[in-house]
Amino acid sequence: MTGAGAAEFPAEGMELTHLLVVSDLARSRDFYRDVLGATIHREYGGTSCVLRFLGTWLLLVTPGGPTVDKPTTSFAPPTDPDVVSHELTIRVPDARAAHATLTGRGATFLAPLSGSDWEIRGFFRDPDGHLIEISQAT
Repeated sequence: MTGAGAAEFPAEGMELTHLLVVSDLARSRDFYRDVLGATIHREYGGTSCVLRFLGTWLLLVTPGGPTVDKPTTSFAPPTDPDVVSHELTIRVPDARAAHATLTGRGATFLAPLSGSDWEIRGFFRDPDGHLIEISQAT
C-alpha cells in the first residue's frame, strides 16, 4: 500500500481468528475446552463463543443468514464431514502422547496414527465434523 494514510498489512498488533460454524454451541464449546484444552474468553448471548487456543483466537458461532455487511452470505456447519474445506492442524512434539491424551478426553480418531519419513499424524473431528489433525515432525 502506498500513499497518505496507507497502513501496513500485516501490521504489528494484528491477530488471526479462526471462525467455525457449529450446530450446538454448548456442545462445541465443551469439546474445545474439555478435549483440546482451549480457554473460554467470552460468550455472546448463546450465539457465539470466543476461545483462546495455542496463541490463536477461535470463534464458534451458530448458523445465521445474511446481514447488512454480508448480504449474500449465510453461515452453516459442515453438511458432509467427509468433504473438507477447513482443517485445524496442531503440531505436537509427541503424536503418540497427544493421541493418548486426546482419546482419553473423548476424541475419536478416524484411523490409527500413520507415519512417513517426515511426520506422524492422526485425524479426528469436532462435534460438527470439522477436521482436526495432530502432526509430529520426524
